[in-house]
Amino acid sequence: MSLRPVDGIPVLGPHVPTLLVSRWMRFCRWLIARSGWRVVGEFPDLPKLIVIGAPHSSYWDGVWGLLMKSAMGLDVGVMIKREVLNGPFGPIVRRLGMIPIDRSAAANVVDQIVGRFATHDTMWVAIAPEGTRKPVTQWKSGFLRIAHASGVPIQPVFIDYPSRSFTLGPLVHATGDMEADMTSIRRLFVGYRGKHRGA
Repeated sequence: MSLRPVDGIPVLGPHVPTLLVSRWMRFCRWLIARSGWRVVGEFPDLPKLIVIGAPHSSYWDGVWGLLMKSAMGLDVGVMIKREVLNGPFGPIVRRLGMIPIDRSAAANVVDQIVGRFATHDTMWVAIAPEGTRKPVTQWKSGFLRIAHASGVPIQPVFIDYPSRSFTLGPLVHATGDMEADMTSIRRLFVGYRGKHRGA
């Protein structure tokens, strides 16, 4: 089944992992078209990618992000603590493509994701680098370590509530210099504002 183009919902390239067209996808496209939210820019046509989004200041970030992901038909896994899968929302969470992480072995989280990249031909992972909705002075470096160890590029996504947009920044390749990479990446997010604060 083909989908009618919708302004603000980008068309994905042939190498991007995608989902089959469904009623849920059509509903999300209808809802996004009326919400005012949009994606600014085009996703790279790559089979493997790490997507980082900030500023993450509200649970609504996840709501709009998941609706947009479904509207695009994008098959991207979102890292989430494993315990959520055992709760009442477990079946729903699984359908939305969440990646369960064993945070009791926090030091091994990077290895868990690097291992997944090594065993999948196509795989996109979305990570909130702040790690929380609360203001933080330092971002968690896990996404950089995953990117460097797996050789997978990073796609910054700037969440901006004043313009109701997810803006795609330039593709970033981790160099192994964690401090320099983090500084340059965080600089990209300056000027964008989440629901309750900036990055």
